[in-house]
Amino acid sequence: MKMPEAYVEGIDELVKMGRYSSRSEVIRVAIRDLLRKELWFANEAEFETSYLKNLKRKNKGVDISEFIF
Repeated sequence: MKMPEAYVEGIDELVKMGRYSSRSEVIRVAIRDLLRKELWFANEAEFETSYLKNLKRKNKGVDISEFIF
């Protein structure tokens, strides 16, 4: 895989600082965070929105603002 030198230097700096144990760990964490942001949280937000709408419809007059997800 080709990667800009500035990225490699930044990754190496994170390892040097002790924030991560290896380049591989930095890349795994970055990919996980990207997937969480772009896919998993997006789907979770859609689920919560749908769930709250259905709950509100079923329980008219109930204050659902107290529900924490």
